[in-house]
Amino acid sequence: MMVLSRRRLLFAGTGLAAFGALRRPTRTALALGDAPTTLEVATRTIEVQGKPAEVFGIRQADGMHGLYARAGDPFRVRLVNRLSTETLVHWHGLTPPYQQDGVPDISQPALVPGAAYEYDFPLRRPGTFWMHSHLGLQEQRLLAAPLIVRDPAEAGLDEQEVVVLLHDFTFRDPEEILAELSGGGGHAMDMGNQAPEAMTAPATTMDDGAMGHGAEPDAPMASGAMDADVNDVEFDAYLANDRTLADPEVVPVEPGGRVRLRLINGAAATNFFIDLGAIEGDLIAVDGNPVMPLRGSRFEIAISQRLDIRLRLPTGQGAYPVLAQREGEEERTGIILATKDAPVRRVAERAAAAAGIAGFGLERRLRAAAPLAARPADRTLALDLTGSMATYSWTLNGRSFGAHTPLVVAEGERVEVVIRNRTEMSHPMHLHGHSFQVVAIDGQRLDGALRDTVLVPLNGGVTIAFDADNPGRWAFHCHHLYHMAAGMMTTVEYQA
Repeated sequence: MMVLSRRRLLFAGTGLAAFGALRRPTRTALALGDAPTTLEVATRTIEVQGKPAEVFGIRQADGMHGLYARAGDPFRVRLVNRLSTETLVHWHGLTPPYQQDGVPDISQPALVPGAAYEYDFPLRRPGTFWMHSHLGLQEQRLLAAPLIVRDPAEAGLDEQEVVVLLHDFTFRDPEEILAELSGGGGHAMDMGNQAPEAMTAPATTMDDGAMGHGAEPDAPMASGAMDADVNDVEFDAYLANDRTLADPEVVPVEPGGRVRLRLINGAAATNFFIDLGAIEGDLIAVDGNPVMPLRGSRFEIAISQRLDIRLRLPTGQGAYPVLAQREGEEERTGIILATKDAPVRRVAERAAAAAGIAGFGLERRLRAAAPLAARPADRTLALDLTGSMATYSWTLNGRSFGAHTPLVVAEGERVEVVIRNRTEMSHPMHLHGHSFQVVAIDGQRLDGALRDTVLVPLNGGVTIAFDADNPGRWAFHCHHLYHMAAGMMTTVEYQA
């Protein structure tokens, strides 16, 4: 097997300079005084498959990609648009006042070229978050970056922090991809517009043993699953911190050291399976919310979700790939953790076998470390995931965004939302401005994880609960970028 040059791996390409500061910044990136930290949205060039690619980025004046902060500090940021087109950035997972949520035409107007906007709100809790454009299909062009809020109580921990931002990448114009999908480029199926009574079969595509423990297999594609569309967009490459496995980032680590992986799925349309190989770790948080530790070496991560995994490395020299394999396929990306004297060998960009299908396998086993206080729901809402692959029209409760009926809540209520997937694809559903708890899966009650995004698989049903404690008008949508662009979004609105 070919041994790669460590110097080539550490210094080749343009992505590492931007991302190297993510793991071990020498300062807290957010200003603590009166002056806000400036973030610029601008173009940048990376190399993918030996070719230059012009993409977007979010960086500070000194080149740092993304932001670090501490819980309890203020979020004071000046966002400047250096693009030649409008843009706006959403602070994914944070709970700002709704006017500062970064969603065009819901929370605030888009920023025109050259314009700036200042944000100022408290950072209430620590966690692994991220930021990305919420305008058009800009997110597909890598307009995203990590946003890490550290816990001051963990400042003395002896562990190395490693941030990994995953992307799916295409050289094509995303608008062209959406036009082809909307013009019938998808599979000619139309389950989404069936009557509800025709869609009541239990989920058959997921295996409860799919993920979470190293000895358990991925979920197989069971009977009925062959009718599902697992991936509806094909990509040229899959990236981890802007790089492919042909030239991955190598992260120096210490033998026997403790590492905290902060994994962010910033892909536009791809769920991944995380593979730690021979190492097992403890999953300690999802979407920035602590969970009861769950040990394993393979974990699924849906679009826009985050996983915090704590590892203890072996005491000897070694190189340890951290891989992310595309759902249902062989393609993968990742980084390599390597001690000083360990040989670093090339990892194939295709696994020996296709990954399984993401679903409820991990979700069923997660338990919140600090669940919502027990109380009955004051309001229960129904949200059906509807639409059609045949016409590539994706809707919620049968309506596209713009013609949607808002989900109405009142401040102080405990709200439960019963989500049922009546389409032929899975959908990662993201609620802005709140953390919710997964309280039922396919009708079975549980004290599941607190999240901001939950994957709802084919034929699946999930109930989420949240406290209506952040008044405003909030986006609630599928985080598959092309599904959202095709209409799969609504709003949660507080009564006056």
